[in-house]
Amino acid sequence: MRTSETARRNVVVFRKLPDDLLERIVARHDVTVADPRRADELPRFREALGNADGLIGSSFRLGADELMRAPRLKVISSISVGVDNYDLARLKERDITLCHTPGVLTETTADTVFALIMASSRRLVELSNHVREGRWTRNIGEDLFGWDVHGKTLGVLGFGRIGQAVARRAALGFGMPVLFHDPFDVPVPAMLAGHAQRALFGDVLARADIVALTLPLSNDTRGLMDAQAFAAMKPGAIFVNGSRGAIVREDALLAALDSGHLRAAGLDVFAVEPLAQDSPLRTHPKVTPLPHIGSATHETRRAMAELATDNLLRVLDGEAPIAAFDLSKH
Repeated sequence: MRTSETARRNVVVFRKLPDDLLERIVARHDVTVADPRRADELPRFREALGNADGLIGSSFRLGADELMRAPRLKVISSISVGVDNYDLARLKERDITLCHTPGVLTETTADTVFALIMASSRRLVELSNHVREGRWTRNIGEDLFGWDVHGKTLGVLGFGRIGQAVARRAALGFGMPVLFHDPFDVPVPAMLAGHAQRALFGDVLARADIVALTLPLSNDTRGLMDAQAFAAMKPGAIFVNGSRGAIVREDALLAALDSGHLRAAGLDVFAVEPLAQDSPLRTHPKVTPLPHIGSATHETRRAMAELATDNLLRVLDGEAPIAAFDLSKH
C-alpha cells in the first residue's frame, strides 16, 4: 500500500530519460538532472546526493563514497539488467532497494550475441571493409572464406533469459546442438528439450565450436575466461562475449587468438569502456568489436526506461517494484 500519495521526494536522474518519462517523475517529485559522467555536472550530482531519496540512471559506478554522500537514499532504479556498477554489500547493509530491468532486453541482446556469432564466423565486418576499401577486384579466394554456423555446436556459458534466447536462435533456427553451463540448476525449457544439454564448464569449452558468454559479472565470474579456459577450448573455436568484459582476461584472449588456437572473437563488451584507442582488440584482424550495443535499439531502450521509471515511482510510493534485484544472495 502507498504510505502517501502526496509526499514529494527528492530524485536524482543521472542518465537521460525520454521527456515524457522525466515529466512523470517531475509531476510527483522534486528532480535534479545531473550526468556524473560529465565533468561539468559531477559537482551538482554529488551535491544532490545529500538530499536524494531516489536515484535513476545507469552506466556510472555508485560505490561506497557516493553512497556515503546519500544518507537518505531509499531506492536506486538502474536502467540496466547488470548491477555491477553498484556496491551491493553497502546497499544490503543500508536496506536500500536496488531495481533493474530484466526481461525487456532479453530478445534484443540475444539478437546482438547471435549477430556476433554470424559476423565472426562469416567474417562479415572484415569482408565488408574489403569491399568498402576497394580491394574487391576479383572473386575472393580461400584466404577470405568464412565458416558455416549452421550445424555447429554452440556452447552457452550462462543459461538465464539471454542465454536461453541465444540457444533458441541457434538450435531452432540454425540446427545447432547446444551445450550449456550455468552455476544454478536451470531447467531446460520445453522448447529446447532434445536440443540443449547441460554440461560441465570444461566440457562446454572442449566440445563447442562456438562459445557464447552470457553470464552476469560477480566475484565468482570475474576473470573466469583466463588462459587456462581459453586453452581448454576446442582448437579453431570462436569466442563471443555479450555479457561483461571483466569476465574475460583480455590478455589471455589475445594470446589465444595470436597463437591460432582460437579462430576469431566477437566482443560487445570490454574490461574498460569505451575501448582504449591503443587496445590491440580494437584493430585485431580476428576480432569483431562492437561498442556495447547489446540492448541498444530504440524500442528496447525505451522499454528499459519505462520499467526503470515504474520501479522508482512504485518504491517511492511505498509499493513493491516490478523488478527488484535480490540483494539477499549477495
